[in-house]
Amino acid sequence: MAFKISLLQDVRDYIVITFGLLLYAVGFTCFQLPYEITTGGLAGAGAVIFYATGFPVQYTFFLVNIILLIIAVRVLGWRFCVKTIYAVFMLTFLLGAVQEVMIYLASHNPGMFVNVNPRSGLPEVVTNNITMSCILGAAIEGLGIGLVFLSNGSCGGTDIIAAIINKYKDVTLGQMMMLCDLIIISSSFFTPTGSVDKLLYGYTTLIITNLLLDYVVDRGRQSVQFLIFSRRYDEIASAISATHRGVTVLQGQGWYTKEERKVLVVLAKKRESTNIFRIIQGIDPAAFVSQSKVIGVFGEGFDRIKVKAEKKP
Repeated sequence: MAFKISLLQDVRDYIVITFGLLLYAVGFTCFQLPYEITTGGLAGAGAVIFYATGFPVQYTFFLVNIILLIIAVRVLGWRFCVKTIYAVFMLTFLLGAVQEVMIYLASHNPGMFVNVNPRSGLPEVVTNNITMSCILGAAIEGLGIGLVFLSNGSCGGTDIIAAIINKYKDVTLGQMMMLCDLIIISSSFFTPTGSVDKLLYGYTTLIITNLLLDYVVDRGRQSVQFLIFSRRYDEIASAISATHRGVTVLQGQGWYTKEERKVLVVLAKKRESTNIFRIIQGIDPAAFVSQSKVIGVFGEGFDRIKVKAEKKP
């Protein structure tokens, strides 16, 4: 049973990772490359090299990631890296595939797009509006990366560096990626097509992408606390425990009635709330339930404490 649940979870993770990578490839290829806006990460580094030499973005992305993956295997372990290896190969394919699709549409349907970038052959999805294209592309990229991280995956590149540091330090993924990406975006100024306005659009892309990344990850990892008051507490506790979520039983007393009562305390991910409510409703519709948000939950099944322990004298 445990193996089946683990297998289903892995399948779900790979589906979400693939969808997240597709979003990233669409945001980058359809909204950033046509206007030659530089985004962060290795895709951004590949874009800088592409603007300067014409070398395809996906090839730079793939080659540099191989080196980073060798380092990541030792630090993050095979479980993280298996998904990262999958993501690197999949994103390399998707970056190339989305480019080919857009170029095909632009060449075979001349009336579909007004402007086409002569260097890359990619059409402007948002015609003559670099600001809107920058915002849309960055938002889609941030959403895609966030989905990948929520499924314990990585897009490779600076994501690997950010994940390594995030494993040991209490800093957000978005902050670490922003620090890694500033140099990449700044370097675009020195390419043949570089300019101050495109540099500023690159910084705007970086900020929006990381804001969306933090938002998606924080929402996905948000935890809640349940206080459940019910005469059928034992049945509810057993049912919730069967979902592999811990339950604590506290001894309580009603002040008005002076009646002894068991109180169940459950800490769970926000996404599990609906299932817990269904369990309670199915066993005791008259149960009194309090649900509240918690700032952070650390321990088995939740986040890992990332601050260093104080050394004893």
